[in-house]
Amino acid sequence: MTGYILKRLLSAIPVLLGITVIVFLIMALIPGDPATAILGSYATPENVERLNRDLGLDKPLVQQYFIWLGNMLQGDFGTSFSLNRPVLDEVLERFNATLILAGTAFVLCAVLGIAAGVVSAANQYGWADKAITFAVLLGISIPSFFLGMMMILLFSVNLRWFPVSGMWPIYGDRNISALLSHLTLPAIALAVVATGVIARLSRSAMLEVLRQDYIRTARAKGVHERGVIWRHALRAALVSIIPVLGIQAGFVLSGAVYIEIVFQWPGVGRMLVDAILTRDILLVQGGVVFVAACYVLFNIVVDVAQTLLDPRIKT
Repeated sequence: MTGYILKRLLSAIPVLLGITVIVFLIMALIPGDPATAILGSYATPENVERLNRDLGLDKPLVQQYFIWLGNMLQGDFGTSFSLNRPVLDEVLERFNATLILAGTAFVLCAVLGIAAGVVSAANQYGWADKAITFAVLLGISIPSFFLGMMMILLFSVNLRWFPVSGMWPIYGDRNISALLSHLTLPAIALAVVATGVIARLSRSAMLEVLRQDYIRTARAKGVHERGVIWRHALRAALVSIIPVLGIQAGFVLSGAVYIEIVFQWPGVGRMLVDAILTRDILLVQGGVVFVAACYVLFNIVVDVAQTLLDPRIKT
């Protein structure tokens, strides 16, 4: 297992290098002069030249990339010019908020999606299967940002059950209760689409397992149907479900960008949008690379978990 994990970690290196190249080139190819955008009304030719020299933008593009990559490998992501603080400090602070939102949404979609898929497969063509299928198709069809706005309108503006936006109340204590009240709507809005996808694929995986001979044997031996479904069939189906969870984790993490904008959640997604608008190059590059690295590492964890369930995958 140790060898397999090392192999997966080594295979992640070219992926991360490719991400750094793509992010760097995209930011370099954006029209306009970053120094002029940063300086604003102070963008005199002398100031622009000085800032370009400070940022290293006067050097060839290839040299700029390797200087940035070398500094980043040493833990120096640079300094945000719009915030005047180290990029890594800002990203880590914002990532905590994103992790709370995306982590909660992922747990919701994983638990609800798998449970819905299992119940749907166990009651194939029954009323529960039809109701879950309808709800799943409806959830998949509604964009998360639109659902979020409708939830704000209904539950925050009209019913006033939940706060409209933010992570903490402006006034009052910052405790678990306050966090949960602010977290409920964005987490549900972010989890809905992923829940539908996981439920559909969990249903398909369960139906395939339930047709296997050993499931018929378990039933013939008198094993209770609930035990057949949840103890035998689900464990075998998880081998097919876990990779889907890894893919949906990426969807949830990327979807957090527009959910954070809708709910004004102070996470990495909102930070990246603000950084793009202000042409804060180092903050955008550092934020994207950090989030991409987290996603790659999470996929390695998913692969290891899948291997533990089915050791044949290592071969």
